[in-house]
Amino acid sequence: MPRPFVAYLRVYEPLSALDAQLAARVRKALEAGPLSRAEAGERERELWLRSQLARPPRLLPGERSDGGVAPDAPFDVLALSPAEVPGEVGEGPLVCPLDLRPRSAVALIGFLATAGGPLRDQALTVEPETVRARATSVMAELTSGAVHVISTTWTVPLPWFTLVDPNARRVVLAPREDPERQVSWRASMADARQRVARALRVVRESIGDDGPAKVLADTGRWLDHFDPASAVELDYGGLVQLIADEDLLEDTSAQDVNAIVDALEAGDAEEVALRYESLREFWGELARRERHG
Repeated sequence: MPRPFVAYLRVYEPLSALDAQLAARVRKALEAGPLSRAEAGERERELWLRSQLARPPRLLPGERSDGGVAPDAPFDVLALSPAEVPGEVGEGPLVCPLDLRPRSAVALIGFLATAGGPLRDQALTVEPETVRARATSVMAELTSGAVHVISTTWTVPLPWFTLVDPNARRVVLAPREDPERQVSWRASMADARQRVARALRVVRESIGDDGPAKVLADTGRWLDHFDPASAVELDYGGLVQLIADEDLLEDTSAQDVNAIVDALEAGDAEEVALRYESLREFWGELARRERHG
């Protein structure tokens, strides 16, 4: 089975920056063995499917039938060495809890806000008010106030590329079904925050507060929840299964987005249009595949 067609933006915090309760859970997970980046997507899918195949189905992964947290609820962690991150970060290990329960709760809140009544009735086995209350309770468990991972399906939001140095790209070519196949970037939190703040200023001055500026503002606020000595990772995740080797190697998305910010600041509309066309061609192909399967 293919990995989920999901891309990720992750924050890895120094273990020493976590509060005592979370740090204890992370240490226990590290002793059991952290997940590899390649395993993360399949692990998330497995836990979600397991919750839905239970009888009765669980509202969130790691729950008992009464909505309480199961004693064996999974807690998975990714880890990085500071040597794997360009720039200054804290002492290792740098850790990224998957936060699957609160991420699922955030998704449920979004579903309630956007789904029509008939769809909600078919998808949910409990009243929307109960769903909202339970999801909100799980989200309140986050000590930092934010999940360590945000994700998107079938694409990467273009403003995310402003967080990274295009030259820091990591590419591993392997067969498409091989979980080691990857494209990713890593940055220190300090660098990522400076980059997103500058991009937000330029975009707001050039094209206003909507669209890309909103994504940049939301991303900047998310980064502010975490320790300044953290690391940030942009990972194409399972999207690399959809892209040929040659196209992965020739992908200039990070260069194009950062060049657009430079061109907006310089008032160079021709360069903006040229770079945007390159992005449209690359990501438009994935959008067509999503629409037509």
